[in-house]
Amino acid sequence: MAINISETVQHKGITAFFSETNFDKLKSIMYPKQAKKEEHLFWEGDTADKLYYVVKGGVRVTKMSETGKSFILYLHQAGDLFGQIDPFQDSVQSFSAEVTADCEIGVILRKDLEVLLWQHGDLAIEFMRWMGLVHRMTESKFRDLMMYGKPGALCSLLIRLSNSYGVPKGEHVLIDYKINNTEMADMIGSTRENVNRMLSDMRKEGVIEFQNGYIVIKDIAYLRSICRCENCPLEICRM
Repeated sequence: MAINISETVQHKGITAFFSETNFDKLKSIMYPKQAKKEEHLFWEGDTADKLYYVVKGGVRVTKMSETGKSFILYLHQAGDLFGQIDPFQDSVQSFSAEVTADCEIGVILRKDLEVLLWQHGDLAIEFMRWMGLVHRMTESKFRDLMMYGKPGALCSLLIRLSNSYGVPKGEHVLIDYKINNTEMADMIGSTRENVNRMLSDMRKEGVIEFQNGYIVIKDIAYLRSICRCENCPLEICRM
């Protein structure tokens, strides 16, 4: 059953990588799914045989460490396609996906996708480009975590949040997404106390400020200097 996706979503996310015709082909094999906040679309270890397109709502992708600590890897919003499909063999999910806001999801089964890609070579090429983007996004996040320490990782996180949820506010940028320090700690592999301290230092230096629970970035050049920003395309430097 084809899924109905509103025009307000179609200019976002994966549509930067798919032509309108090929995106319509993908929509034609999606089946609709509703999910409530705090539900899980899948868990680590589940069979990886689906992709998920966010029509409405939000999804958080997490990874559990051996010590039981949860790391937040992605924050997906309307227009994003995500999931894990191994083209060569059956595999299991490496991550878990939790709904953060009531969702409308378009689900793509692997068997349907394989037929579609086999039938349309131009779609297959665009799909490969999208997969390459996902790998570059993951690599860039691990680079931030491994090479520039927790301050660099936090600065990179703030830049990614501003690219994904930023709203111009004069010469500054308001991150229009309420996120607490515990969540940010889970995104950079740190502790809430360390994030509290680093954000407090940034506020004192005039790099950021807080307004009604939202973060406002006042000096993005400072953030870029700390994380050795490589000026990645916005499609990669995002949540």
